Amino acid sequence: MKIHPLITKTDDLAALCERLAKSDFVSVDTEFMRENTYWPELCLVQIANTEEAAAVDPLADGLDMTPLLDLLTKNEDVLKVFHAGGQDVEIIYNATGRTPHPIFDTQIAMMAISQSEQIGYSNLVESWQGVTIDKGARFTDWSRRPLTDRQIEYAIGDVTYLSKIFPKILKRLVKTGRGEWLDQEMEKLADPENYRNDPAEAWKRIKAPGRNPQVLGRLRAIAEWRELEAQNKNIPRGRIARDETLADIASHPPKQQADLAKVRGLSQGWKDNEIGRRLMSAIAKAEPLAEDELPPRAPRGAPLGKEGALVADLLKLLLKIRAREIDAAARLLARSDELEMLAAGVRKNLSVLEGWRYDVFGHDALDLVEGKLAFAVENGKLKMTRVEVAAAPKRQDRKRRDRTFGFLPQRTIKWLATA
Repeated sequence: MKIHPLITKTDDLAALCERLAKSDFVSVDTEFMRENTYWPELCLVQIANTEEAAAVDPLADGLDMTPLLDLLTKNEDVLKVFHAGGQDVEIIYNATGRTPHPIFDTQIAMMAISQSEQIGYSNLVESWQGVTIDKGARFTDWSRRPLTDRQIEYAIGDVTYLSKIFPKILKRLVKTGRGEWLDQEMEKLADPENYRNDPAEAWKRIKAPGRNPQVLGRLRAIAEWRELEAQNKNIPRGRIARDETLADIASHPPKQQADLAKVRGLSQGWKDNEIGRRLMSAIAKAEPLAEDELPPRAPRGAPLGKEGALVADLLKLLLKIRAREIDAAARLLARSDELEMLAAGVRKNLSVLEGWRYDVFGHDALDLVEGKLAFAVENGKLKMTRVEVAAAPKRQDRKRRDRTFGFLPQRTIKWLATA
C-alpha cells in the first residue's frame, strides 16, 4: 500500500479524491480536539482504500477540504468504512450539514458476528491482524503544528489496518447471513437527525423528574440559553452550568438574581454579573410546555413489581444464552429496557418483537413470558427447554430484501462477489 506524505495542498487532495472515487470502499478516521471547546476542532483526516492511504491536514493554510468532504457525503457509489464512527460522523456533519453515506461501521458489524459489545480499534486489529498497535500518540495534542512523524504514522495506521480488516468482516457477515441485521443500524448511524444540534431541543438530554409543564418549560428555556452561551463562547456546555444545576433551577427557580448565589454549582459572582442577568431573563421568559410537547408517559402494562422484575431477569438470562449460542452481541439483539417492558406486559412498538430480532430472539422471549419455555441444565450448561409440545412459533410474514446488505452500494456488492 502506498502511503502519501501529509497532504496540505488542495491540488494534491483533489487528485487523491479523484482516484479514491473509483474505489469500492474507503476507510476513514479523524483526529480532533474537543476538551476545551463546544465545537470539536478537526485536526486530521485519514483515508485509505486497498492501494493507497493518506493523512490530510485541515489546518493547513489555504487547503480547501471540499473534494474530500464531497467524496464522503455526496458520492453514493463509494462505501465509507469507519470504526466506532459516531464522533467522526458528527464532525463531518458539523462541517457540511450532511453525513457520510453509504456507511459501514466495523464496531457495529462485530456485534453481529461475535459477542463483542464495543470492541476497541486496537483489539480489533490484534484480533484480525495479529498486530499490537502502539497507542503512545493517541492522546497527543493533534492541534499543535508541526505534527510529528510518530503522530502521522499512528494516524495512518487507523485506516490502513481498517482497509485490510473490513473485507474479512464483510465476508464473515456473508457467511453467517446476518447482513440484514445491520441495515437499520448503519442507516441510524448515517441519519442526520442524530447530529443536528437544535438548542431548543437541548432540554431533552437532561434528566428531570416528572412531567410538570412549568418545570419542563423552565428547563427547556434555560437549557437553550446554556447551549447558546456555550456556542457563542465556544466552550463545553458544562463549563456554563452542569445538567444537575439546570434541573435544580428549573424545579426551584430563583425569585431574583441575588438568589443565584445560593444555587449549588454556580459561583457567587452570578448574583450580579451579566451572565446571571441573562439566565434570569431566560427564566422569566419561560413558558409551560403544551400537552403535546410533554415527554411520553412510561409505557402502560402490568406493574413490573417484584415478580415482574424476576421475569425481566429471566429474559436477560435468556438473552445471554441466545447471544452465546449464536455468537452475537446481546446488545444488538435486545435492549434491557425493552425486556423490562416485555415483562411488564407491553407487546407493541418493541424492536425485539419486529423483523429479524423477533426471528432470532423475540419469539422465544415471548414464549418464556407466556410459560412455554423453561431453563434446564444439560451437561453442565444452561439451556432452554419447551414446557409443552407445540407447533413451532409462527414467524412474521415479511418480505425479504432483494439483496442481503441493504446498506451497501451496488459497486461494493459487485466487488464482494469477486473478492
